[in-house]
Amino acid sequence: MCGICGFVGKKKGNWDREHILEEMKDAIRHRGPDDGGSWMSSDAALGFRRLSIIDLESGAQPMENEKGDKVLVFNGEIYNYQELREELLAAGHLFKTRSDTEVLIHGYEEWGSDLLSRLRGMFAFVIWDEEKKELFAARDFFGIKPFYYTVAGESLIFASEIKSILKYPEYQKALNEQALEQYLSFQYSALEETFFKGIYRLEPGSFLRWKSGSIILEIQKYFEPSLQPETGKTEREWLESVDRVIKDSVAVHEIADVEVGTFLSGGVDSGLIASEFGGKRAYTVGFGQEKSRYNEIQYARSTAEQCSLNHKGRRIREQEFWDAVPEVLYYMDEPLGDASAVALYFLSMEASKDVKVVVSGEGADELFGGYRIYCEPEALRRYQLLPKRLRLCLARLAHHFPNLKGKNFLVRGSKDLEERFIGNANIFSLEERRALLLKNTGARSPQSFLEEDYERTLGLRDADRMQEIDLRHWLPGDILQKADRMSMAHSLEVRVPFLDKEVFALSRRLPAHLKQRGRTTKYILRKAAAFKLDADTSERPKLGFPVPIRHWICEEEGQTRLRKAFTGPAAKRYFHQEKLLDLLEEHIKKHKDNSRKLWTIYTFCIWYEIYFSVQ
Repeated sequence: MCGICGFVGKKKGNWDREHILEEMKDAIRHRGPDDGGSWMSSDAALGFRRLSIIDLESGAQPMENEKGDKVLVFNGEIYNYQELREELLAAGHLFKTRSDTEVLIHGYEEWGSDLLSRLRGMFAFVIWDEEKKELFAARDFFGIKPFYYTVAGESLIFASEIKSILKYPEYQKALNEQALEQYLSFQYSALEETFFKGIYRLEPGSFLRWKSGSIILEIQKYFEPSLQPETGKTEREWLESVDRVIKDSVAVHEIADVEVGTFLSGGVDSGLIASEFGGKRAYTVGFGQEKSRYNEIQYARSTAEQCSLNHKGRRIREQEFWDAVPEVLYYMDEPLGDASAVALYFLSMEASKDVKVVVSGEGADELFGGYRIYCEPEALRRYQLLPKRLRLCLARLAHHFPNLKGKNFLVRGSKDLEERFIGNANIFSLEERRALLLKNTGARSPQSFLEEDYERTLGLRDADRMQEIDLRHWLPGDILQKADRMSMAHSLEVRVPFLDKEVFALSRRLPAHLKQRGRTTKYILRKAAAFKLDADTSERPKLGFPVPIRHWICEEEGQTRLRKAFTGPAAKRYFHQEKLLDLLEEHIKKHKDNSRKLWTIYTFCIWYEIYFSVQ
């Protein structure tokens, strides 16, 4: 795992290219503290920070091919590199190392962009062709590894993290206000253009080409995570296939020349990985007392005992949680209204004391239908047989009775799927966010933003449409974003065996009854886990890394911090401050649970102070 950065093209101004490249590399030193390297020509400057995992002696970057006309920087791991290496050797390529890095550069020489479909792994890489003066960059299938870029003048600038691009002197920093408005609904940076105006993320499953001196940037998709449910196989056949593909994926994700650990919650996802894990160390964090619903340490300890793992658990205290938020948001690069990022920050901190690599359970919910909201379409099915006009009348009546049991059912049942589902987070509606903001940014509604996704998924059942939208947006925007940033903040590599091309090739074909059955989610995954773990683990409902912000916001420390943020520079510039304070008072008085809304705004305000208030 590493950090990459660089710029290609013609610069403007009288500044030292080598010095700027060093500053860009230093900004992402945490991604690769073991080593660093640079490569420069009159048209290109490539930088690299290394966290040594595979081929510790000879895997240094930037790496040139044997002719010296192509050079590569690469962040990630290729798990099938040994098979690809043998194929390339047979085709006549000469290798100097046994690293996966060199397989990429020879693979690109042999297959061009077709290389990408052959890879099994997580990656973001750049290849500069010195002869053609052309850059090729690619990002992995699901967006496990990040890649950002911008065009300034006649140069293309890229990096693993935005903070590295900010060091480039020709980029003029400005806030993208449309990203802020969408963030208020989605809780993560949802647009291709980031919170920094003019800086873009390369979307998962995409590659780009850019020729020096050109103003045209070519971007293409090579992978789409679409679902294609099948019938015709028995449950036993599916179960055997799921068990086999997960076992194989965990094994290949453990390939390393250093010790590998595992993250472990009390749930089925990490538990199933732990049951196949060949290492010895497991790590968990939690909040509150041992019996608290916010503390999974006791459950993880039980799973670790079943899997013969050495387990370390740490309880995070309220004060250290609040104190860590600014550092978490610095490493995140962009605001994230998901409080579990703070928990993941501490979890990565604990693991990094012992190991350089861990495996983790991200992606299981998106691939195997694990979110409880995916059960909603079936729960609403009979009610939605009623005429919509009648359902809308019942929903309006329900609004007048705030404590009415079943109110949420009536309100959500009055809406079509496209109206009620924008992903796992749905924080502020279009009307709410515009009422909060001082100016109308012109941002599209969440429903308009997802319109193409809903059109593309016509014909799938509602739960599968929801799942596919989460695969394309929620997974890379929230889940993988925080996993990468919080682990790399501590120079730790996180590998995600569920987000493997072979696992997805199977899971995309799963029929509905093997994903949700009644109120049970991830049905087939739980059945697979039941052969290896006790029922308490395999059947435990999803908690989703619970964090007690609902309670902590009401405490003196939380109130003080939120009031300060809501009267600070970001709130003054972008929000009606009195409405922020009204939301806080409503929550403190327990009239309404506004915790997710308050946290989403609070994290933006703290992030803004880090990246824009302090110049």
